[in-house]
Amino acid sequence: MLVGVPKEIKNQESRVGLTPASVKELTLRGHKVMVQKNAGAAIGLADAMYAAAGAMMIDTAEEIFAKAEMIVKVKEPQPQECAMLRENQILYTYLHLAPDPEQTAALVKSGAVCIAYETITGPNGGLPLLAPMSEVAGRMSIQAGAAHLEKSKGGMGLLLGGVPGVAPGHIAIIGAGVVGTNALQMAIGIGARVTIIDKNVDRLRQLDLAFGNRVTTLYSNAASIEETVLDADLVIGGVLVPGAAAPKLVTKDMISKMKQGAVVVDVAIDQGGCFETSHATTHEKPTYVVDGVVHYCVANMPGAVARTSTFALNNATIQHAVALADRGWKAAMANPHLKAGLNVCQGNVTYEAVARDLGYPYFSADSLLASPEQGRS
Repeated sequence: MLVGVPKEIKNQESRVGLTPASVKELTLRGHKVMVQKNAGAAIGLADAMYAAAGAMMIDTAEEIFAKAEMIVKVKEPQPQECAMLRENQILYTYLHLAPDPEQTAALVKSGAVCIAYETITGPNGGLPLLAPMSEVAGRMSIQAGAAHLEKSKGGMGLLLGGVPGVAPGHIAIIGAGVVGTNALQMAIGIGARVTIIDKNVDRLRQLDLAFGNRVTTLYSNAASIEETVLDADLVIGGVLVPGAAAPKLVTKDMISKMKQGAVVVDVAIDQGGCFETSHATTHEKPTYVVDGVVHYCVANMPGAVARTSTFALNNATIQHAVALADRGWKAAMANPHLKAGLNVCQGNVTYEAVARDLGYPYFSADSLLASPEQGRS
C-alpha cells in the first residue's frame, strides 16, 4: 500500500503521524511511504531520518493526498485537507466528530474511509489510541492551570502547593479516567489539596486505596460538582463519553459563582467541552475570561510537547496502521477493536454516537461490509 504522511497544519501543531521508526515498520513489510518534507523537523525528526527509513520525501501535501491510498495524520483534517480526500481513500487520525458538524459533512462528502483513533477499543477495554494523549493532556492540565493561576497570566496569584504557614490551593478534577488519574498524580505531586469526582464508585475506590487521605473522592452528581467547583481554585474537566459530545457538567451559573481569578482547564474540549462556557482555543492564544474565571481550552494540548506526544502516539497507532496497510481496510475490519474506529465510510456515518449527536442516519460498519454495493446515504 502507498501510505502518505502530510505535515500537520493546525495552529501550533508540530506532531507527525509517523515517526521514522514507524515508517521503517511499514517499508520493511513492502509498503511505500510518502512523507511531506519538514513534517517532523520541528521535533527533531529530520527528513534524512525519514529517507533512511525508506520514505519518499514529497514537497507538497497536495501530491500526498492525490496519490496515497492511506493518509496517516495526528489531528483532524482541516477544511483544505478534507477537500483533498477522495472516495475510498483511508484516513487514519484523530477526528472528534461529534462536536464538529462541518468536518463531519466534509468527510461524508469525500466518500473516504475515516478511522478515528479515539474510538478504537482495546482487548482489555478502554481506548488505547486515545490513552497516550490523555495521559499527556492530564499531566499538562496541572502545569497549565498552575501557570495561569499566576497573576501575570490573569489568575488570582496562587501557588498551588502553598508554602509553610500558607494553605495549598484546591484542585477539583471532574472525571477519574485516564485524564483525571494523570492529573491527580501531578496534583498530588505538587502538594495541592485534591478532590476527584466520578460516577464509577469502583474507580473511586481504587483511587482511595492508591492515594489514601491525599485525595478526596466524591460521587458525581449536580450537588457535589457545584459544591466542589465553587470551593476550587483550579478545575480540570476530563470527562469522556466515547465518540459523543462531552456532557456539560459545569454550568454558566457555577462559573459565575467561582472565585475571581480561578482557572478551569477543559481537557474534554476536543469533544465539545464539559464546561458550558467553553470554546476551543489555541496554543497561540490559550485562554479567555468569563465572569472573572480564566478558561484554558486548547484543543490540541499535547501539541505543546509534540516530541513526547508523537512517540507516545506512534507506540499506540502503528499496529493498526500496519494491519490496514497489509490487509486493506475491509479485511482489517475483522478486528472488532479496529472496526470500532470506523466513523465515516463511503458517505455514511458509521459511529452511532456521532450519527445521534449530529442527526445523521446510522449505518453500522457490518452493514457496509456485508453490502459491497452500498452507496452513499
